[in-house]
Amino acid sequence: MNLDRLKELSFELHLRKEGKRIDEYLAEYFTGDAGAHGDMLRYLYAPLAEFSANSGKRHRPIICMLACQAVGGDPQRAVRSALAIEHFHTAALIHDDIQDGAEKRRGEPCFHIKEGVALAINAGDLALSLVTGSVVTDPDLADATKIAVLRELVDMTTRTIEGQALDIGWARDNRFDLKIDDYLVMARHKTAFYSGAVPLAVGAIIGGASVASIETLREFGLAAGLAFQIQDDLINLTGSDRSKDFRIDITEGKRTLMAVHALNNAAPQAQARLLELLQARTTDSADLEEAVQIMYDSGSIDYASSYALDIITTAKDDLNTVLEQNKATKLLLSMADFFVNRIQ
Repeated sequence: MNLDRLKELSFELHLRKEGKRIDEYLAEYFTGDAGAHGDMLRYLYAPLAEFSANSGKRHRPIICMLACQAVGGDPQRAVRSALAIEHFHTAALIHDDIQDGAEKRRGEPCFHIKEGVALAINAGDLALSLVTGSVVTDPDLADATKIAVLRELVDMTTRTIEGQALDIGWARDNRFDLKIDDYLVMARHKTAFYSGAVPLAVGAIIGGASVASIETLREFGLAAGLAFQIQDDLINLTGSDRSKDFRIDITEGKRTLMAVHALNNAAPQAQARLLELLQARTTDSADLEEAVQIMYDSGSIDYASSYALDIITTAKDDLNTVLEQNKATKLLLSMADFFVNRIQ
C-alpha cells in the first residue's frame, strides 16, 4: 500500500471514530421543551433527530475540532461551535431539498416528503436557531471568543445563502450562459465556506491561533471545500451506477464545473446537444451517457479533476509552511489526500 493511501486511510479512520462521538453530542439537542406538549416531539424534535441521524461523514465538526488542536488548543472547547456548523448543515439540507423539489436524501425520503413542506421548513428553522444557540450558551468560551465565532457563523450563513441564490436563480431563469468564474463564485459561496473555510477558521479562533494561522487554515478549508464539491460532482457523473443518485445532476440540469466547461469548450454541435440534454430533465440512461461522453470529449472531466487537484495541492503546501507539524495538522493534510485520491 502506497504512502498516499495510508495517509488517506488515517483521515477516514478518524472520521469513523469521531463521527460516532458527534452523533452522541448532536442527539442531546433534539429533546428541547418536548415536555411542554407531547406533540412537539412528534412534529418537531423526533423527525429532526431522525433526519440528523441519517448523517454524512460529519467532516465539518470534526475538522473544526482538528483545527483547534492543530494550533495548540483543546479540541473539547470547540465541540459546541463545531456542532453549530453541523446544525447549519442540517438546516441547509432540509431547505435545499424543498427548493430543489428533491425526493431523496441519502437514500431516504426527504424531510418534506415524509412530514410535509410546512413542518420541514419549521424544523429547518429550529436547526438554524441551534447554530447561534450552541455558541451563546457555551460555558467553555469567553464572551469575546463567542462574538468572534458568531461573526464567522453569520458570514458563513450569508455566503451560503448568496451562493444558493445564484444556483436557484440560474435554474429559475434557465440560465446556461455561464463562465467558469461564475461557477466558482457560486460553488465557493454555496459550499466551500461552510464545508471547509469556516469550520477551520472557527476551530483556530477557539484554539487561540495567530491571525496568520487562522487565515491559512481558512484558505486551506476554502480550497478543500471547493475540491470536495467538484469531486462529489465528478463521482455523480463517473462513479458507480449502483448509486440511486447516479447522474442525477444531468437530470436536474445542474450547473457543475464539468457542464459549464463543456458548454464553453465543446464543438458547437456538441454544445447544442448538451444544452438540450441538460434542459430535458431526462432520466434515460442512453441520454445520460451521451451527456457525460460530451463532457469527456470536450476535456471537461479532466479539467475539473485537474482543477480540484491543483487547488488542494497548493493549499496543502501553504498549510505545511505555516503550521507546526503535529497529529492534528497531519490529519488535516491527510484530509487533502483523502479528497485528492477520490478525485484521481
